[in-house]
Amino acid sequence: MALRNDFLWGGATAANQCEGAYNVDGRGLSTVDLHPEGDMRWPVALGWRKMYDFEEGYFYPGQGAIDHYHRYKEDIALMAEMGFKVYRLSIAWTRIFPNGDDAEPNEAGLQHYDDVFDECKKYGIEPLVSICHFDCPMHLVKTIGSWRSRGMIDHFARYAETIFRRYKDKVKYWLTFNEINMILHLPFTAAGICFDESEKGIDVSSLQALARTPLGPEESKRRKQIQHNAIHHELIASALVTKIAHEINPAFKVGCMLAGGVTYPYTSHPNDVWKAMLHDRSTFTFGDVHARGEYPAYHLKQLEREGLTIPWLDGDAELLKNHTVDFISFSYYSTRVISADPNIVDITSSNAAYTLRNPHLKASDWGWQIDPLGLRINLNTLYDRYKKPLFIVENGLGAHDTPDANGYVKDDYRIAYMREHIKVMLETVEEDGVDLLGYTSWAPIDLVSASTGEMSKRYGFVYVDRDDEGNGTLKRTKKKSFDWYKKVIASNGADLD
Repeated sequence: MALRNDFLWGGATAANQCEGAYNVDGRGLSTVDLHPEGDMRWPVALGWRKMYDFEEGYFYPGQGAIDHYHRYKEDIALMAEMGFKVYRLSIAWTRIFPNGDDAEPNEAGLQHYDDVFDECKKYGIEPLVSICHFDCPMHLVKTIGSWRSRGMIDHFARYAETIFRRYKDKVKYWLTFNEINMILHLPFTAAGICFDESEKGIDVSSLQALARTPLGPEESKRRKQIQHNAIHHELIASALVTKIAHEINPAFKVGCMLAGGVTYPYTSHPNDVWKAMLHDRSTFTFGDVHARGEYPAYHLKQLEREGLTIPWLDGDAELLKNHTVDFISFSYYSTRVISADPNIVDITSSNAAYTLRNPHLKASDWGWQIDPLGLRINLNTLYDRYKKPLFIVENGLGAHDTPDANGYVKDDYRIAYMREHIKVMLETVEEDGVDLLGYTSWAPIDLVSASTGEMSKRYGFVYVDRDDEGNGTLKRTKKKSFDWYKKVIASNGADLD
């Protein structure tokens, strides 16, 4: 079974990493605006360092990003030249409701995305829209505590209904929350949750300082309960907006989005195998609720053992059960390795986390381990578990790119990375029978890195002249991978040379 004829090839971005124009046309302040570049980025993302407004001495790369807000026509034209069938993008919540609880939506924000979708339509590009890609209005963080409050559900549903009705004839594919399982890893980034340790004497001067600051059992339990409250509220909100979407337009296809990856045991010792299984269960919990409509038994038992609760209200269980998603989407960059032996400490970086180093794999410039076969394992695992169509909505290589005198980047390393992953993707469909809707690379154009805030961690087929301090002309230049990906799309994956 080859790829379907209508396979959706394309690329993916996020508003907060590419749009810039953070205070233009009525846009309000969002959590994603307040992630500075440098040592304080992770303490903020983790919810340890309270940063509710811009502060002196910090650089906030999302303020300007690559100015996609004003240059979207140029950027979409480049995507069209590559032959994109789909463009995954996100709507910035605070462009539509600047405070989150405004009486009326912001017409300038609504019109902007009308214009973006019209530009996509001009080239026959299908929009795939993330409703929330790590966005939360800061006004709601300050007034109700963001997703720790059940009040967020109504605000999110009103926002979603507004864009569903506005774009019901322009957008077919929707994702509710980007990498929803990141609540477990980056609470402020994923859910606007700040634990605010300013009065507890916690050293938040750097990520290394945080690692040296153990939490007591009571504080650890308090934080976990806040996170699980937020998880439930987001899952209920996801089911509710899925219900609303199908009522407004039955042709809508609504998916969830998981931060994907597979965890390998460090050895064949049963303890390592068991620990790897436990680690992956945290991701499956989110997929199970979205696709099966209920929390898995192991998750409920774990909460019971830890003295944690789910903030159920009447009607929640029925909402989850009756309004599951149409497809499962996920990001895939690398696999992880875990051991039950505390003496094994050879670690490297992964997507918003750390992992033991896999001696059988090479790694990217940022330590993310490169594992094409892991993508096949991930696809099969999800499809076997859920029997719903899958969509790879993020996959790519963050690397140092060095342009020549003409601004051209010969990124053979990126082509090699993508070739091997796409080859495995094709094998998974053809040999394993996985139902795959599409593939959107991260990212079609260089943008601000979510993990580090750097521009020097580049993913795109198009080079953007901007450095880590925000300097540069923003000129767009095609890389070698641009023409390679164009050929891949034109051949529906048959030509990978």
